[in-house]
Amino acid sequence: MLEKVAKRHRRAARVRARIQGTSNKPRLSVFRSNLHITVQLIDDLTGKTLCSASDMAESKGTKTERAITVGKGVAEKALALGITACVFDRGWYLFHGRVKALAEGAREAGLQF
Repeated sequence: MLEKVAKRHRRAARVRARIQGTSNKPRLSVFRSNLHITVQLIDDLTGKTLCSASDMAESKGTKTERAITVGKGVAEKALALGITACVFDRGWYLFHGRVKALAEGAREAGLQF
């Protein structure tokens, strides 16, 4: 079990080694559990979360539909803060399924990455 967790952390570190969020172009970090999906806009220079969104309160629709809604929600919050571009951080997850749906929802709402 520890080997599996270590491999996950190595994959996440490999992805995050290439990207860094700033206040003008923050990092859009995704966390996906079996039931829910959460996303944060993070400024790595100051170590602060600028805004976040989650599907914890929403229970209607499939998990993929909720991921699209979360992507749109975080994009609306980011645009309200004056953030139009970000760097997508998928962590150790592959870019398909709910992670891809979240990214497409954020792009639909006007966030660029």
